[in-house]
Amino acid sequence: MAIKRRASSVLALSITTALLVAGCGGGGESEAPSENELFKNPVTLTWWHNASQDGPGKTYWEKVAKDFNTLHPTVTIEIEGIETNQLQRTRLPAALLSSDPPDIFQSWGGGEIREQVEADYLKDITDQVKDEVANIGGAAGIWQVDGKQYGLPYRMGIEGIWYNKEMFAKAGIAAPPTTFDELNEAVTKLKAINVIPIAVGAGDKWPAAHWWYNFALRACSVDTLKKASLELNFDDQCFVKAGQDLKTFIDTKPFQPNFIATPGQNDPTSANGLLANGKAAMELMGDWNKGTLDTVAADKEALSKFLGWFPVPAIAGSPGDPKAALGGGDGFACAKNAPPECVEFLKYIVSPEVQKGYAETGTGLPVAKGAEAGVADPALKSILEATTEATYVQLWLDTAFGSTVGNAMNDAIVAIFAGNGTPEKVVEAMKAAARK
Repeated sequence: MAIKRRASSVLALSITTALLVAGCGGGGESEAPSENELFKNPVTLTWWHNASQDGPGKTYWEKVAKDFNTLHPTVTIEIEGIETNQLQRTRLPAALLSSDPPDIFQSWGGGEIREQVEADYLKDITDQVKDEVANIGGAAGIWQVDGKQYGLPYRMGIEGIWYNKEMFAKAGIAAPPTTFDELNEAVTKLKAINVIPIAVGAGDKWPAAHWWYNFALRACSVDTLKKASLELNFDDQCFVKAGQDLKTFIDTKPFQPNFIATPGQNDPTSANGLLANGKAAMELMGDWNKGTLDTVAADKEALSKFLGWFPVPAIAGSPGDPKAALGGGDGFACAKNAPPECVEFLKYIVSPEVQKGYAETGTGLPVAKGAEAGVADPALKSILEATTEATYVQLWLDTAFGSTVGNAMNDAIVAIFAGNGTPEKVVEAMKAAARK
């Protein structure tokens, strides 16, 4: 149930600090309620987020809601955790079309939030969150449309490859791969010791699609990717090349059996369950993966000892920037008719103290300045360092291009994984969706 979209603004990020140069959008038409109007009468907020599994993330959001209620007893928060794929592709689009959407809900920014704004689903919070935007910095811009703020991020980082250091050592892999040639060598060495080299959850589509995104990041120049985000122009042959490179990689058989039906992050049988429980050596995933790995690991202590992370390798001689990375974040937005307390709760979520507590859960990297001290996990520290060192960070392509193009693109990419798609059909699907 996709919302039709128009051309998106440039959504790629240029990250130069741990999260980012301060900046904020232009003024909005929204008016902040007076202090006397807030927290005067009983209010119930419905909150949808994607921490659906029992674990540190879900537990922390419950604490945040309870703490906010303690500060403001007139506000009751009803929480529902929904798996990401179901939330983003089914539940949330349907709810926004209804007359009773959740008050505050997960938002990924970019072209997706532009679609929601154009459909008049979201509350303009520009005037109320100027201080928060200034503290977050440039990352807040992904939740802006035409200079107005419609949501705020709480997590931001790049993706990379999570890996089992013990398996690497057993296979004789001395250091994490820095090029795809080295990654292919690592795959061969891991097969030689009867280890699944890479786990992928193609059953949920987007985890598989992210492999294509990274090949596009290497095949396409930064300018080409920016133009694609701005104009939805996919004429450059680099997009076909991304599919060709993906097919070549799939043909090396780096993934587990029946990967086309494997879920991404649901349970011990999912792709991250295979990594977490020592049944696969690698998984491509974002900075939030540490929390989901903890959730599905049978032995969390063993996981903490063997888990490592490295950036997606470069491809020698490719036009793409070898130090560019794919990344993005998670945030929240308020429905257009949500009570003003919704905005106050959103501001509370991104406050430095709450952000520091979020960082301490190990489920992702915070965005608020002053929260960095909460990042203690070695793998997350590696991601934080790599994020600051990346010369260019491209927003997740399905988010950057909007859900209409993004869903069509992901479906066509997964068809390559299934053996019945082609590189050309991916681009054809993207172009067809862009014309809708």
